[in-house]
Amino acid sequence: MKIGMCMFLWTTHIGPEHESILASIKEVGFDGVEIPIFAGNPDHFQTTAKMLESLGLDCTAVAAMGDPEMNLISPDASVRQAGVAHLDWALECCEALGAEQISGPLHSTLGHFTGQGPTETEIGHFIETQHQIGDLAARRGVVIGLEALNRFECYLVNTMDALCGHIRTINHPNITAMYDTFHCNIEETDPIAALTRHKDVISHIHISENDRGVPGRGNIPWEETFNAIKQIGYDDWLTIEAFGRGLPDLAAATKVWRDFAESPAAVYRDGYAHIREAMAKAGLT
Repeated sequence: MKIGMCMFLWTTHIGPEHESILASIKEVGFDGVEIPIFAGNPDHFQTTAKMLESLGLDCTAVAAMGDPEMNLISPDASVRQAGVAHLDWALECCEALGAEQISGPLHSTLGHFTGQGPTETEIGHFIETQHQIGDLAARRGVVIGLEALNRFECYLVNTMDALCGHIRTINHPNITAMYDTFHCNIEETDPIAALTRHKDVISHIHISENDRGVPGRGNIPWEETFNAIKQIGYDDWLTIEAFGRGLPDLAAATKVWRDFAESPAAVYRDGYAHIREAMAKAGLT
């Protein structure tokens, strides 16, 4: 099992200016980091990969669909294909980075709403486009972990039952689910059962506090969560995802209007210690 830190706390585009932060994350004990893929080209991510290697850090990747003109469930086929092409670019960057996993709400446009729940037609578009994207991911050697978001950020899939039901219909080895403790704490009547009953399709886990601040300081049922992780035999990345106000566009998208920690360093230092303690109590290694 590996412990990671998502770089969203600082940036959506990693560069040499972040090397000191990455070095500090490594010094704390993290196995790797989650690299945002929002802009750039494969050459940039090859350079990033070399920087991570020099620091002894592994990585996963994270992305999102932010443009309504790339909405994968749009009624317009050309818009859907633009979304597929965008993810093909992200997967190419992911391959250049050397990341075998990319996660996020890679199913529909973040923050885009119609005023109603998903229609059968939209669900059909979702399934169709994910088949295409799964084939593209397979060619790159990348597994996609789709994320169910809370109802204030997305309307296509809000619960693990909805997400994982569709993933089983898609039935593609490169299209899987991510479990995020923050979103599940909002939408699930039983967040722990939402994890255990979908163990067959979950490939990635985000450790995120109820306020998206320091893991271990809020009201997520951490002891039960880590016991469930042990129970289902999960043995992959546990990645901290937290947000701050440093990036105005990302803060607006995630509705972050205040600071949740005294510093970014507190998030990854105390968050890492929390994960290690919780793993030890649950008998995880």
